[in-house]
Amino acid sequence: MKNNFCVIMAGGVGSRFWPFSTNERPKQFLDLFGMGRTLLQMTFDRFKRIMPVENIYIASNTLYKDLILEQLPEITENQVLLEPARRNTAPCICYAVNKIMALNENANIVVSPSDHLILKEDEFVEIVKRGLNFTENNDCLLTLGIKPSRPETGYGYIQVDGNDGKKDFYKVKTFTEKPNLELAKVFLESGEFLWNSGMFLWNGKTISEAFDLYAIEMSNKFKSGKEFYNTDKEQDFINNIYQSCTNLSIDYAILEKAKNVHVIAAEFGWSDLGTWGSLYELSNKDENNNVTLKGKSLLYESKNNIIAIPEGKLAVVQGLDDYIIAQADNALLICQKSEEQRIRQFVNDTKVKIGEEYI
Repeated sequence: MKNNFCVIMAGGVGSRFWPFSTNERPKQFLDLFGMGRTLLQMTFDRFKRIMPVENIYIASNTLYKDLILEQLPEITENQVLLEPARRNTAPCICYAVNKIMALNENANIVVSPSDHLILKEDEFVEIVKRGLNFTENNDCLLTLGIKPSRPETGYGYIQVDGNDGKKDFYKVKTFTEKPNLELAKVFLESGEFLWNSGMFLWNGKTISEAFDLYAIEMSNKFKSGKEFYNTDKEQDFINNIYQSCTNLSIDYAILEKAKNVHVIAAEFGWSDLGTWGSLYELSNKDENNNVTLKGKSLLYESKNNIIAIPEGKLAVVQGLDDYIIAQADNALLICQKSEEQRIRQFVNDTKVKIGEEYI
């Protein structure tokens, strides 16, 4: 237990949930379901069941330090890894691994996004415990794969290549980015593919060796500050080297190249909550398949909509089918659900033409 560590990545801006999610308060810091806990807090609560609180680290942008400490009063400032620039997941993970290994060379680490939804938490806890036991005793990089239930085009896929006789643990054959619908159908029918959850498990020595092998320049940068980790000089060291790190995902930097990648197939009611559409699918609906997340609504001749407005506000909607209606303090979005991939364009146009105060 004392050797098990967790890194929760909480630095994203969540622009696809604009205007509900903003630069100042991205979606991981929001209580999207009105449950009294934000997505970050719910993620933290899950991992508290698996390892000591002092072994849980939050990696995020310097902008969100105060928000993290406010929402997670159980952790210390030393457990918050502050990135001075956004450089994707590989530098973030390399930083976290070096910081943890400076404390415990026998560390066994799980890396997780902060903004996913897990409906079956008991099953999730058990699968993570099994995964950590596997990585503790095997020289491998382990991903959590989700058994697909539909030909989803919004997720990456992992192709399995036999399980070496280890129950539910499979060698990974290929990683595939988000496919088109026809390819997604082929993946589903083949039975060889799992959804890529973006959650990873490994022991510190194995992932450090992988960085040395496949991303040596990045590895050397972070290793050069070994004496600074967990001291008052750590942040200055990170600030000095971070800007020069290559913008790389952990998938591209390590996992797509490594030969010792495994996946455990799991089912625990997972969603990455990447879009308004995914949030709509998971939410309770009225008799006309409308979802009201926050505030109050009166709907007339309207169906299949999702409405998210501040508490204490009322939305009166007439004659809309399949729309997103989302309001923040100073911005209102009304957009067809089928066109929600354009929200990033709306955000960029707003920033350029109207002003950053609306983002």
